Amino acid sequence: MKRFFTYLLATLAGIFISIFMLFLFVLIIVAASTGEKPAEIGSNTVLYMRLNEQIVERAVDNPLSYLPGNFQAASEMGLNDILANIRKAKEDENISGIIMELTAIPAGISTIEEIRKAILDFRESGKFVISYSDIYTQKAYYLASASDKVYLNPSGDLIFTGLAAKTMFFKGAMEKLGIDVEVVRHGDFKSAVEPFTNKEMSKESKSQALIWVGSIWQRMLQEISESRNIDVEKLNSLADNLIIKSGDQALEYRLVDGLKYKDEVIDELKERTGTDEKKDLSSVTLRRYTKVAARKTGKGFSRDKIAVVYAYGDVVMGSAGEGSISSERISKAIRKARRDSSIKAIVLRINSGGGSALASDVIWREVDLARQVKPVVASFGDVAASGAYYLAAPADTIMAQPVTITGSIGVFALLPNFGNFLDRKLGITFDAAKTNPSADFGSPTRKMTGNEREVIEYGVSRVYDDFVSRVSEGRHLSRADVDAI
Repeated sequence: MKRFFTYLLATLAGIFISIFMLFLFVLIIVAASTGEKPAEIGSNTVLYMRLNEQIVERAVDNPLSYLPGNFQAASEMGLNDILANIRKAKEDENISGIIMELTAIPAGISTIEEIRKAILDFRESGKFVISYSDIYTQKAYYLASASDKVYLNPSGDLIFTGLAAKTMFFKGAMEKLGIDVEVVRHGDFKSAVEPFTNKEMSKESKSQALIWVGSIWQRMLQEISESRNIDVEKLNSLADNLIIKSGDQALEYRLVDGLKYKDEVIDELKERTGTDEKKDLSSVTLRRYTKVAARKTGKGFSRDKIAVVYAYGDVVMGSAGEGSISSERISKAIRKARRDSSIKAIVLRINSGGGSALASDVIWREVDLARQVKPVVASFGDVAASGAYYLAAPADTIMAQPVTITGSIGVFALLPNFGNFLDRKLGITFDAAKTNPSADFGSPTRKMTGNEREVIEYGVSRVYDDFVSRVSEGRHLSRADVDAI
């Protein structure tokens, strides 16, 4: 009987495994068949850009994302693919122009500026770029302003109010709940902890926010001014006084070239491409165009290569996948590029607000080793701050966009204490039997002792000193200069 149940369980296990493997195989087949195939581009085709998906530095090509009923949090587009497609379309004789339908673009200003520059470069080919929207948000309009023609729905809106940086503060709520937070930080301008310690921005925090928000806004105004031939002062006045309340006023002040419905824009596109009005306009989406091979300009593969390491997301310890700058994965990629003799230089593409100091230092080490062997260039996207700047410091060259948010050379530690909240609100208490006074050091249910706080302060100061030293060495600045910055 025992042997019978053993065979029975083994058989059932085999059946379940077979069913699972078959299901997985079917998923792969369905994904391969339902994924978008390369488009066949005929003459007089228009490249259609909507940019309504989250734009990341590099999108992962996941075939399962095409499955019906896929419940991914959000689909993504890679900035690298978008820029490559625009460059490819510029040289593609079958692409007559670009139509951008823009509303809200899930991307930072620096990312949008890179796309904007690619659009301006595309226009140098003599091909047209038209933008259309029912509602232009400020980021959408910033990109649209690079077009030959900017059209707005006659009943649509164009938002032009200026930029603001708003912070949510939790101190009041935490006081009501009885949650205490102990903060140790180095630097008055390291404001990441303020939501837990203040009820409004500190003087230092508001000062730096006004500077970087104002810098980005001035950059946007300057770019729009050059493309639309409107004075920066005039543009700022439109925002100051909330002048643009309707499409008619957007047209009056030359922010747009016309008020048109979508069918009228399509008619214009047909006219520009020589398409019969009774036929459908030939167009291709960015995603489908990604799979179209670019025209070959070289003689084949080169023995000399440049490695591009994409580092975006939070800086964390471990080997987490794309979307985080995990110490093991990124270090391994840099180390592999360093050891490969066919790779003559490394580009480290960074878009991150920082994270773990230890993880940053682990990656810093690999960047420092690599630059001793071959050129290392750090390229900054929307943000390269705190730990993300730390790991880039030893690069031979650091290149940033005019609106990249960077710096934030500082360190902090945040230790919450939920003891009062759990006791007073839920009646939960804690007790411990300890071999030493600080055996439960770091417990989130009690206040730190004086000795424990000294340990944290020492750690924060030590990491800050390391940070300043890394920047001082990498950027050939004195420690005093870095500390002042």
